[in-house]
Amino acid sequence: MNLLKRYVVPVACAMTVLTMAACSSTKDERREPTPLTEFKSVLDVQLAWKSSVGKAGRYLFSPVAVGDSIYAAGTNGSVAKIDAKTGKDIWRTKVGADLSAGVGSDGTLTAVGALKGGVYVLGPDGKLLWKSTVQGEIISPPLVGNGYVVVRTIDGQIAAFNAETGEQKWIYRNRAVPLNLRVSSGMTFAADVGVLAGFPGGSFAAINLQSGDAFWQTPVSYPKGVTEVERINDVTGAPTLVGAQTCAVTFQGQLGCFDANSGRPVWEKPFSSTSGVAQDERAVVGGDDWSVVWAFDASNGNALWHTDKLKNREVSIPYLLGRAVVVGDYQGFVHFLSRDDGTFIARMKTDGSAITAPPVLAGDTLVVQTHDGDLYGFRPR
Repeated sequence: MNLLKRYVVPVACAMTVLTMAACSSTKDERREPTPLTEFKSVLDVQLAWKSSVGKAGRYLFSPVAVGDSIYAAGTNGSVAKIDAKTGKDIWRTKVGADLSAGVGSDGTLTAVGALKGGVYVLGPDGKLLWKSTVQGEIISPPLVGNGYVVVRTIDGQIAAFNAETGEQKWIYRNRAVPLNLRVSSGMTFAADVGVLAGFPGGSFAAINLQSGDAFWQTPVSYPKGVTEVERINDVTGAPTLVGAQTCAVTFQGQLGCFDANSGRPVWEKPFSSTSGVAQDERAVVGGDDWSVVWAFDASNGNALWHTDKLKNREVSIPYLLGRAVVVGDYQGFVHFLSRDDGTFIARMKTDGSAITAPPVLAGDTLVVQTHDGDLYGFRPR
């Protein structure tokens, strides 16, 4: 039950009436983070620059890389476009509202989500182009591209707007579930499909970008258990897409990879994650509920390796960078793991606050954003 208490009870207590016992926690139920140990670094990583964009508060803000630029935001309304080579601002603005999600950008337009469902879209110069509102709380970064701005609310509703005018084009509504996690569940553009998105309840869909209808919808996993808390089965993180294969993972469920054109399962295996996974042509990598990092063969799902050296350290979604798997943790450390066996090959320190968003790569600069709003540009060599 300690697993559910750590990740689910804060959500459950905010959304429904539970007993005092269910919302309580004792010392015996805590999961102690694994202490970090010394090792010999075999990968040279240098800090190139540092910037700041504002704290995240109770939300998660993910930077996005487009070319050699980084787009980032903070809950105080700050949105910035930063040169990834130098760390200098290209532009910086405040939208005049407290933010709850960001950032989405295609390199021309930039979108963020505000409290009470506000959607703000900025032009190439960082000035406000248009704003709108959706019915629900936005805690996941918008998608921007292909002439659309796409946003989703915490209950799984997805709305698409004309990127230039702000005209709402369609709304996709997923089946409601009694209880869901308060996690950032991203979306992914698929060139020949539309928008890939996972939902509370374990379902996964490809949505036609022009009409808002589902090309296909399939379960990643099914709810199990007796109580509503035990049956929470949400898709977490953003779906991955490499070639014609897309992968998604659920909390208390499965990790599955599917044919992006048809939704047909390629392989599935029992797994549970509150953050999500990363994928390339070789591997699918992610931390489970205990922050044990696993690497699976992308073609068949066979386990390649796993490491418990970061157990209970609340690792971020990884970034797969050459011979390294890069993850952040709850103390602001950036860990570089070997792609071959998961051993430590480098480690960098940030401001000491949690790194919950996945790292991103802009040119030759790896960028992480901390919970306190600091941005760090690292250059592995």
